[in-house]
Formats: sequence, structure tokens, C-alpha cells
Amino acid sequence: MGSGQVTDWQGKHVTVAGLGVSGIPAAKALHARGAIVTVVNDGDDARAREQAAELEALGITVRLGDGATLPEGTGLVVTAPGWKPDKPLFAAAREAGLEIWGDVELAWRLRGPDAAPWLAVTGTNGKTTTVQMLASILKAAGLRTAAVGNIGVSLLDAVLGEEQYDVLAVELSSYQLHWAPSLRAHSAAVLNLAPDHLDWHGSMEAYAADKGRIYEGNRVACVYNAADKATEDLVREADVEEGCRAIGFTLGTPGPSQLGVVEGILVDRAFVEDRHKNAQELAEVSDVNPPAPHNIANALAAAALARAFGVPARAVRDGLRSFTPDAHRIAHVADVDGVAYIDDSKATNTHAAEASLAAYESIVWIAGGLAKGATFDELVAKSAKRLRGAVLIGQDRALIREALARHAPEVPVVDLDRTDTGAMLAAVQEAKRLAAAGDTVLLAPACASMDMFANYNKRGDAFAEAVRELGS
Repeated sequence: MGSGQVTDWQGKHVTVAGLGVSGIPAAKALHARGAIVTVVNDGDDARAREQAAELEALGITVRLGDGATLPEGTGLVVTAPGWKPDKPLFAAAREAGLEIWGDVELAWRLRGPDAAPWLAVTGTNGKTTTVQMLASILKAAGLRTAAVGNIGVSLLDAVLGEEQYDVLAVELSSYQLHWAPSLRAHSAAVLNLAPDHLDWHGSMEAYAADKGRIYEGNRVACVYNAADKATEDLVREADVEEGCRAIGFTLGTPGPSQLGVVEGILVDRAFVEDRHKNAQELAEVSDVNPPAPHNIANALAAAALARAFGVPARAVRDGLRSFTPDAHRIAHVADVDGVAYIDDSKATNTHAAEASLAAYESIVWIAGGLAKGATFDELVAKSAKRLRGAVLIGQDRALIREALARHAPEVPVVDLDRTDTGAMLAAVQEAKRLAAAGDTVLLAPACASMDMFANYNKRGDAFAEAVRELGS
């Protein structure tokens, strides 16, 4: 099965690795096309058995508790994106000369001849917001679109569903890109690159290379972050179609072939006649919600992709105005006694937390949780001058405490040694004690939440609840 469409699946033996949000639709889609599908899964718990029963009722074979051995006669492996490349199953597949596709690759191959083009977005942080902004802009231009991919709506469902789209706004993770060798977007953006998921990719170089795959074969524009040289390097290395352009976005004044900001206005010097002399106003900074620096960068990246698709300037403004960010992304919870309380529980790594901290002048910072191998020296050193105090929670808080001692020794630190349900209320009360009128109490944990909470949403909810208790 070389690249290009596989039109005849009848009788082909396909092994799907992993149940879950991508494995189940993949197994069903292949089975419906006549493939002989075996699903293998490491886990064998109640949830997996329930999912297996659903697939077995359709006539799909499911093998629980053994995701390591390659089923006899396999001709292709389709994997859930989270499975690490060093799994024994993949070694066996490579040895047998088999291709390994992810769910994104499968969706790409199953598209019809008149399928909607993809505008694709990746990056360490800001992907979901940018893709949602992009979809909002495309809708404002009257186009039929959806925000899909790593964002909740399965790409397979979008590609195979009844709905006809003009264009798709696609969020792609580094995992998904790793397993998507033939994907060719209309235009794509890498928002930023910071160390993340290195345990999965094995090295920063491998992580960057997987992100860079999003540019392969782009037709119109490779959008990069002018402030992040690594993203520009990926554009240089990409093999693109003749005539495809490199388009930068910057929070400063844009040069030719860039989008940027001039006196509070988002401007385009890329998709205009005579870009050396002209610029097109797109929107005002105040149209971006919230107008924090990293979110303006997200808006510029979304605008660049929309403009690459030929969207008029007015749709950029209207789309940004009508966009509402997801919960727990720099969400203003309340003002209490002149102090603003901001929930950015979504800042689960240092890069996201750094962007969050850069948005405020005077901060009492609530941080901590599961560090996932991260170090905090750079984050603290860059943000030290903005910190009025810090309240640390969670399993790996000592790592942040030590970084604060090294780079911000004068900042008062409260170290909360408790993980019970009341810990967040205690953290908010301590933050209130440290804050003065005009300060911002910011939950930007720079860590994952699973040591204390089910997910970052629950952590943000606990923070909001605690703030409401203060206010009452």
C-alpha cells in the first residue's frame, strides 16, 4: 500500500492498536469498508471490555491485555496516536515491512476526491485556541467548516460523516503527526516549540521533526512564529509544493510576508498587493479575547491561515470578535478587594505558564502539580520581576520552590503540604493574604493536575469555587 488512496479494503487484514477515541472509529470505518480488523489493546479493564463488546457485536476481533504481538497475516497497522514508537508491536510491524498509520493518516487516506482541504495547526501551546479562532474566522467568511483533530471531534468522523465542508480547521499533536506520513495540508502553522512529551519522542530533535511534518507538501503557506527561530527552521527544512510561501507572525511591526501588530491594530503584509508598500488592517487588539500577548500571537496565526485560504479581512475581525475561549484558559473568575483572580489551569507545562505570567504585571502565583520531568529555572528567572508571592501545591512543588529560591529569593513563598480536596481553598486564601489591590492572583500551575485532580478542568473548577467562597 503505497501513498495515495487505498480504494479497495475488501479482505485486507488490518490491526488497530488501541481502543479509545481514535481506535474505535478507525476499527468501525475499516470494518465498514470490508477490511478484516483485529483490535489489540494493552489494558483489560471494565471500560476496555465494554468497548470490546461493542466492536465484537459488529464482527470485529478484539484482543485485550496483549498489545505487543502482531496478529498473524496483518497487512497494515493503524495506531492510536498515544502509543509510543518503541512499542514491540511496531518493531514487529517494521520487521515485516508493514506501514504504520495513525488515525490522522487513515482519515487523510479515506477522504473522497472532492474532500475539503485542511488548514493545520500544531505547536507546544495554543493549538486548540488557534484552531477554534480559525474556525470562527472561516465561519464569519460564510464557509462550511469545523474545528477537528486533537480537539474532540474525530477527524475520521469529520471526513466520513454526512456533512459537506468547504475547509477543515485541524489541530494536530506531535503524536498524530509522527504517524501521518502522507498528510499534505493546504497551509499549516507551527505556533511554537518548547520541550514537551520528550519521554515519548526520545529527544527534542525528534519532537521538533515530528512537529515539522505538518509543513510537508503544503500548497499555499507555511506559517511560522518570527519570535521562535525553531519554527522558521522547520519551514526551511520542509519539502513544499512550488510557489508555497513562508509567512511569519510577530507581535511587533510586520515585515513583508508577515502579519503583525502596529499601534493596536493586527495587520497583514503577506496577502496583499505589493506587500513591500502596503498593509491590510485586519482587526484591533481589543477584538482578541483575552488580549494577552500569547493569545494575540494565536490570533495572528489563525488570521494567516485564513488569509492563505483567501478569506477577506472583515471576516478576520468578525471571527475574532465572536470567538469565546474555552474554560480554564486565562479565564477571569472575579475581582475581590481590588485583586483579579485568573484561572489558567490549562497551563500544564512551563511554556504555557510563561505565556500566562507574561500577561500580568504584578502576580501572586499559584503553581505546582506533576512536573512530568520539567525544570523551572528558566520560567522563574523570566517571570521573577512580576512575582509578588507564590503559593505552591502538589506533588512536585519542591522543584518550583527550589527554582524560586535560586532566581527570586525575595519573593515570599507558601508551601502547602496537603493534597486533600480543601487544598485549593487553602491556596486561594494564602494567595489573598499575599496580594494587594491591583495584583493578580494567577493559577498557572506549569504542571499536570493528576496528582490531586482528575484533570485540569477539575483543578480550574476547584480554584473558581474557592474564589467565589472568598467573595461571599
